[in-house]
Amino acid sequence: MLNRLLYAIGNPITDEVLELILTEDYPNNPFEVVTVAEKLGLRAIVEAMMRAQLGMPLQRPFGSPNVLSPWHKIFLNPRQLHHLPTADLKEIDTETVIGPRAKKPLRLDIPIMITGMSYGGSLSLKLKMALAKGSAMAGTSTNTGESGLAPETRGLAKYMVGQYNRGHFLRGHEALSRLDAIEVQCGQGAFGGGVESTMPAAGIDDHLRKTMGLKEGEDAVIHARHPGKDTPEAIVNLVNELKSQYDVPVGVKIAASDFIELDLEVIARSRADFIVIDGSEGGTAVAPPTLEDDVGLPTIYGLVRAVDWLNAKGIRERFSVIAAGGLKTPGDFLKAIALGADAVYIGSIAVLAAIHTQIGEVVPKAAPAQMALYTGRYSDKLDVDKAATALSNFLKSCVAEMKLALQAIGRKSTSELTRDDLVTVDKDLAGFAGIRYAGSARK
Repeated sequence: MLNRLLYAIGNPITDEVLELILTEDYPNNPFEVVTVAEKLGLRAIVEAMMRAQLGMPLQRPFGSPNVLSPWHKIFLNPRQLHHLPTADLKEIDTETVIGPRAKKPLRLDIPIMITGMSYGGSLSLKLKMALAKGSAMAGTSTNTGESGLAPETRGLAKYMVGQYNRGHFLRGHEALSRLDAIEVQCGQGAFGGGVESTMPAAGIDDHLRKTMGLKEGEDAVIHARHPGKDTPEAIVNLVNELKSQYDVPVGVKIAASDFIELDLEVIARSRADFIVIDGSEGGTAVAPPTLEDDVGLPTIYGLVRAVDWLNAKGIRERFSVIAAGGLKTPGDFLKAIALGADAVYIGSIAVLAAIHTQIGEVVPKAAPAQMALYTGRYSDKLDVDKAATALSNFLKSCVAEMKLALQAIGRKSTSELTRDDLVTVDKDLAGFAGIRYAGSARK
């Protein structure tokens, strides 16, 4: 009965629409929607509607869909006869050292680190706690991001990298002395570098205000540059001051750009222990689409150019290099390391892995981000222990697959990987990255 009723109602409507589509000129034809969508793209149309409604910059979580790093065109080289595979998986070592020349190097069990995602400006306290606990279970580090050092996350993390950020929410001896590495944040890939961002005081609760060291009614402002540091030399001096005060590795994080060699020249004048190259494919909670889609360089281009420059200057051994931005699979991680990174940062994929069993409590009522963000309507529903276990399982799964790949290519550690372990089906990429082109025979 219901089917008949729906048919009786819907059939005339369908007939009328079909007649319009087949008989009317475009100005009065519903099919015009299809041609407009083909011309402009569905995402551009939807974002235009959002802008028309809001009249302010958009905030797109999880980063850009404009992914141009061609990881899928690069393959690892298995060895079978001329060079035998590694005999036993137990021989394969994934230990990673960041800042080996520091007095207290950061020694990790795996080369996968959790990137800077801030408590408050990005993620909820519960999710930051889950990332801290999950990373500890897997023997790796987490990162404060552009926020302060929350005692709950420090207590759960085995290794904590703290961002000396452009909001200056993390500074002072008490906080900095509790870190396992210090990262001077000069730019972020998903933001296209260094731009200002403000979190109004009205949206900051007491716990976050205390964590960030803000006064009652004070906005949380991230500046385009470090306050009071108005020259490149001032950043060099800042890094050197931190090095003289703390024994842990001190590094510099920059967004990948076409000026990357010039930025590296500045870092090379400092005593930094590590460099983070953050590609434009990285994620963030609040960056406008223009900064995510149209500013900066894709990760692979920033990484290769950075490593090549360091090698050309003969200073590669001075710095650990961490690649960041859109890396999501064990294969991506291995390829980035083979191209010259010592470790990789992951963010968006780590968040999704952590909350994967709990997304059902949000979807389809709301977007998954509503369980992850500080401002999320369902962030209080997150089970920290479940999320931590899920993240740990994800990392352990990735490492197990990485070990199998390392066995196939005849390596005994991730640190042994080089560009000789890679081949590509793209001739231009082969020339750029200095790896073999699969269309040419070995001699």
